[in-house]
Parts: sequence; C-alpha cells; structure tokens
Amino acid sequence: MQTLENTDYLDRLIDEKEAASYLCYSVRALQNWRVRGGGPHFIKVSGRSVRYTRRDLQDWIAQKRVANTSTPPS
Repeated sequence: MQTLENTDYLDRLIDEKEAASYLCYSVRALQNWRVRGGGPHFIKVSGRSVRYTRRDLQDWIAQKRVANTSTPPS
C-alpha cells in the first residue's frame, strides 16, 4: 500500500546529480543517454534544466532486470 508520503518521495523532481547518484552512474552517463536514448525518462523543465523522478528511475531499473546472463537487457 502506497502512502502519500511514499508517493511524494517517488514523484518529487530531482536534479541529474541526485539521479546519477541514485543509479550509481555518472552525470555524464545520464547526459549521453538523453542524447542517444536508452536511459530513464526525464523531464525537460527548460532549455538547460532537466529533472527526473525516482519513480521513473525505478521503472527504468525494473526494465533492466534479467533472470540470467543469456537474457539480453531491454
């Protein structure tokens, strides 16, 4: 059961530095994914401002989950 507090935590906007830390990747990796595709969904707040939600980061992580080494990631 989701609480309002949990929903707020998952849907609150975070910057790319916090998103990179959450994923254990570099900010540069996030920037490359935004250009090339394949990364988590993001929100373009303005021309130079990008934000993420933890919910989108968790969804992206779930899509990458595999059962064994012969299963290709999504």
